[in-house]
Amino acid sequence: MDMQFEVAVLPVSDVDRAKTFYQGLGWRLDADINVAEDYRVVQFTPPNSPASIQFGQGITTMTPGSVRNLYLIVEDLEAARGELISQGADVSDVWHGAGLNVERRVPGPDPQHQSYRSFASFADPDGNSYLLQEITERLPGRVWQTGTAALAELLHETAEHHGAFEAVAPPHDWWDWYAAYMDARQRGSTPEQASAAAGRYMAEVKHVVV
Repeated sequence: MDMQFEVAVLPVSDVDRAKTFYQGLGWRLDADINVAEDYRVVQFTPPNSPASIQFGQGITTMTPGSVRNLYLIVEDLEAARGELISQGADVSDVWHGAGLNVERRVPGPDPQHQSYRSFASFADPDGNSYLLQEITERLPGRVWQTGTAALAELLHETAEHHGAFEAVAPPHDWWDWYAAYMDARQRGSTPEQASAAAGRYMAEVKHVVV
C-alpha cells in the first residue's frame, strides 16, 4: 500500500506573523481555515514539493519554534539561497560535510560538488528551522519508479541491459529477466548489480545458465 508523507506540523506563537513569512517566501497557500474560535489551520507548500507544512491555533502542544532541521532539497544551493534571501529569509552561509553535526561542518560548498554534501539553513520567525541540501543526482533506489514516464524509462534501461544477456543466453522468457532486474533496481542496486542479480535469478530459479 502506498503511503505518502504529506504534512509536517509546526508550532508557532503568532499565526498571522508565520503566515506572512511563508507567503513572503512564495510558498503556496493551500488553506487558512477557522474551524472554531480556538482552532485554526494554515497550510503552505514549498514550490513543487510533495509535502506541506501546517501551523495554526489549537493544532499542537509543542513549544513554538521547537521543530528543527526540516530538509528542503534543491538542485542549485547558491541559487536557492539567493532567492530565499531576496524574499526575506535570513539564510546561513553554505557549508559542506555533515548536515546535522555542527562540529563536522566545513565552510563553503563541497569542493567536488557531490550531491548530498552541501548545505545551508534558515528559520521562520519562531525558530522552526530548515536545512537546504543540494542534490543533483540521487543514489540508486532513492526514487520510486512511479508513473508512465518513470516506468518507461526503467523499461528502456532494462531492455538495454537484457540485450547483453540475451546475446549469450539460451532461449528464455525475457520477462523473467526483466522482473529480476527491475526488482533489484527498485531495491537500490546499480544497473551492473541488477544485471548480475537477474543473471543469478535466471540460473538459480529458471535454470537458464550462461
